[in-house]
Amino acid sequence: MKKGRITPSWIDSLKENEIFVFGSNLAGMHGGGAARIARLHFGAVMGKGVGLQGQSYAIPTMQGGVETIRPYVEEFIIFAHQHPELHFLVTPIGCGIAGFEAEDIAPLFESAKEMKNISLPESFWEVIE
Repeated sequence: MKKGRITPSWIDSLKENEIFVFGSNLAGMHGGGAARIARLHFGAVMGKGVGLQGQSYAIPTMQGGVETIRPYVEEFIIFAHQHPELHFLVTPIGCGIAGFEAEDIAPLFESAKEMKNISLPESFWEVIE
């Protein structure tokens, strides 16, 4: 199921159809972690905390508990389903500055397991498989 769909642990370039999916904050202050990489390299926009921006996609993770992240992950999965021509490389969102563990966040991506255009971090696969 996950064969060929593991997000690389370090991403510094993207193919034309690839999207860097990162954890953000609702204010869109992309100052650290994967958000900073998204801003510096993949088109993330300061002040925009949610959704597609250049070759990146922001999922807010800093606004509260896991249940506050769920609707944004669901929105992302719907977006990915609507854009099969794109391949989404999900970073370990929420597992850096936001302070969550893979065990907290990975279950939110359960419905992405079957989607060929979504790659997940190894740590998320370990939880949901």
